[in-house]
Amino acid sequence: MGLELRGRHRERETLDRLLRDVRAGRSRVLVLRGEPGVGKTALLDYLTEHAPAGRVVRSAGVEPETELAYSALQQLCAPLLEHLDRLPEPQRDALSTAFGLSSGRPPEGLVIGLAVLGLLAEAAAEQPLICVVDDAQWLDRMSEVILTFVARRLDSESVALIFAVRGTVLDGLPDLLLEGLPDAEARALLDSVLPGLVDTRVRDRIVAETRGNPLALLELPRDLSPAELAFGFGQSTREFGQSPRGFGQGPRGFEQSPGGFGPGPRGEASVAGRVEETFQRRIAALPEDARTLLLAAAVEPVGDVPLLWRAAQRLGVGPEAAAPVEAAGLVEFGARVRFRHPLVRSASHRSAGAAELRAVHHALAEVTDPERDPDRRAWHRAHAAIGPDEPVAAELEQSAGRALARGGRAAAASFLERAAELTIDPEARAARTVAAARARFASGAVGAVPELLAAAELGPHDPVRQAEIERLRARVAFAANSGRAAVTPLLEAADRLRALDPAAARATFLAAIGAAVNAGRLGGDDLRRVAEAARTVPAGDEPAGRLLTAFTTWSLDGHTAAVPLFRRALAAVTPADDLDLHWLAGMAEHEIFDHTSFLSRTEQAVTLGRREGLLPSVLTFRATALIYSGRFADASDLIDEAGALAYATGPSPHPATVAILAAHRGRTGPALEAIESLRVEAEAGGVGWLIGVAGYARAVLHNGHGDYPAALAAARQATGHDDLAVLQWGLAELVEAAARTHEMDLAEAARDRLAARADASAGGWARGTRALADALTGIDPDASYREAIEQLTGTGLDLQTARARLLYGEWLRRENRRADARLQLRPAHDAFATMGAEGFAERAARELLATGETVRKRTTGVRDELTAQEGQIARLAAAGRTNPEIGAVLFLSPRTVEWHLRKIFAKLGVTSRRELATAV
Repeated sequence: MGLELRGRHRERETLDRLLRDVRAGRSRVLVLRGEPGVGKTALLDYLTEHAPAGRVVRSAGVEPETELAYSALQQLCAPLLEHLDRLPEPQRDALSTAFGLSSGRPPEGLVIGLAVLGLLAEAAAEQPLICVVDDAQWLDRMSEVILTFVARRLDSESVALIFAVRGTVLDGLPDLLLEGLPDAEARALLDSVLPGLVDTRVRDRIVAETRGNPLALLELPRDLSPAELAFGFGQSTREFGQSPRGFGQGPRGFEQSPGGFGPGPRGEASVAGRVEETFQRRIAALPEDARTLLLAAAVEPVGDVPLLWRAAQRLGVGPEAAAPVEAAGLVEFGARVRFRHPLVRSASHRSAGAAELRAVHHALAEVTDPERDPDRRAWHRAHAAIGPDEPVAAELEQSAGRALARGGRAAAASFLERAAELTIDPEARAARTVAAARARFASGAVGAVPELLAAAELGPHDPVRQAEIERLRARVAFAANSGRAAVTPLLEAADRLRALDPAAARATFLAAIGAAVNAGRLGGDDLRRVAEAARTVPAGDEPAGRLLTAFTTWSLDGHTAAVPLFRRALAAVTPADDLDLHWLAGMAEHEIFDHTSFLSRTEQAVTLGRREGLLPSVLTFRATALIYSGRFADASDLIDEAGALAYATGPSPHPATVAILAAHRGRTGPALEAIESLRVEAEAGGVGWLIGVAGYARAVLHNGHGDYPAALAAARQATGHDDLAVLQWGLAELVEAAARTHEMDLAEAARDRLAARADASAGGWARGTRALADALTGIDPDASYREAIEQLTGTGLDLQTARARLLYGEWLRRENRRADARLQLRPAHDAFATMGAEGFAERAARELLATGETVRKRTTGVRDELTAQEGQIARLAAAGRTNPEIGAVLFLSPRTVEWHLRKIFAKLGVTSRRELATAV
């Protein structure tokens, strides 16, 4: 029933080129965009007919299926599941669980995405694979998320993934916009369906007002009488366009612009609307049993013909009803039901009354197997219900549980919302509504949660349920804005939770403190206000309770009083605890100079995240730790990985880490751009903590280049507020910049503030920082510098150790102790050069030259020819990671990793992974 493919030379060339690339071993993604009827499906048919000798799999979004998790994805992957056993076990288990093939832990979308990516790669290992997804605007949410992720990570697997879509779904992927046919092609297509004599003006008007839309050209003339086609008017010889049934404003003709097919307020949507109207009129002309059969086919989403005939029998409709429907050119009944166009399905829906729709859903529910397809059966029963129906609501609740077990949170929310609508008992209705809100929040649809919570509150005020409502409300507030705007809603929620759930109240007060910490200098007295309120809640021994005690003490009584409480709290936070706790815990570890624990915590977070599904923030959390350890390349890899993940799943990498790394690298242009972007984001979001980070990063950048006046101004900004962790970072920069600009009063004041904090904390970082500040301000510099280097060595703070050596070497050189200076400056320069801290490396090189030493520029070799991604793969392979493990880290298929490794080996002149360690 496909349309003849006329014209489309540009489009066919694009598809032919795509197929050539796939045959050559590359993967390609393309989204065909256009209005209904413009020929997207015809181009998909062209593609599959001209595909290379290989495998073609097809799927399509179906409007009634948009609430069933993974329905389109499972349809696409079903023919490929013979390759499932080749996937790594975590991915294999995740995909099996998502598709209901086995039971297991609810899988995260990221792991499912990696599994689908691997499955497509394995299926394409021997011959190219063409994956076609039609009507992508009706993909269920999880299928859309997973397929978008896969589309952005395909590389060298010989896979083509082509979508057809109307609207902005799949935005950001390579696309091809389809418009109407050129006039000559449009006229030829129109002539192929026009009978006999047709008035030239009629033909011109049809071509102009359909804007060359092929479906409109084929369908709309069928709605006009021979007289209207031949002469442009109906029963009299009135002028063209004025006939009540011509192209004027009659109920059956084309409307004139601006309401018709031409440009006007209705724009492109009017083409689909007018075509759908012609389908509706054709449906209305059918016998009643034929209309019923068509409606049943429209409501049954997968084209299951035996199921459809069983439902029709329940409705009292026999097989003979199919003939008028097929004769009208609306649908074909073969091995599957195939509609003339999706607009026929929607036209059938709109033509039916509510009672007719309920009857069809009821018949389909009765013939759907409750064992094999319980969720679809429950969904049909829900649409068949007239009023409250507890048995159906209970079925929907069970379907929600199955959806959650498969990772389909959005689907679960839809089941629960409908279950609540069908529930008459107020308590059960409220409970289901809260469960729906929880599922919506987990699915990322935060904006839908407040309305559901408000509806739940109309029910009985059960204390446990009210506590859950308040907890969700608090989480929504923090998710919507983690800065100043979240403080008051979180504080109000915490106050309401006091009597309902003390542990939840403490967790919410801690979230409010986190928001106030984020707000920083933009929050006024928010932090004190929250801390004073939090102090009135009974203390708790759980991790959140311990952290709350420590943070209220830090906020109200100062750093020194809080240090032992922070140590006690940090010992209680385990890897399994919520990520928000780990963010606060990590910053607290820097507040008390405990980089060793921070390194360990971030490593555990990434390990756990890789197993259960990563968030970009987990990766940037780890990257921050690696920066201070001087592992810039590894930190950069994680930031790139976070960016790739965010591109596929939503939230962006934390901008603070990006700016801090750029500042330490010392490339002025990119660093200033990242810092300015951070500042703008901070002010827009009310996150004053980031303003402190921006000042600190700017100070690092300028100290690195020896521009001490600029560093001093930036450091003063960074230390203008007592920001968690950032204050002591900024104070260290302030001491150096002030000492080098001979602002000794300022340097000594900063040293005293820094010393008070360091003295309250034990450990090499604290003592080394104190000693370095003493040296810079003239307190026994020789001994203080040596003490700083000794204390910092072995802490994992290789960056700080190298900076201490640089400062000591500079002091020795100024003391005219050139030989001693070189002993410090050489390892400092080598360390900075290896890290990629270009500003500090240049500064060390200048000092070495001043001592009379020749500084050799680092030679460039084949390793510098590696792309950023190749560098990541090389380092991971050299560390002993397998291809599947590297693929999981970088969100690539193992076959793409292997393809890149072959290129890396050739560039580096090595033949095995064992040689990589030396080469990179």
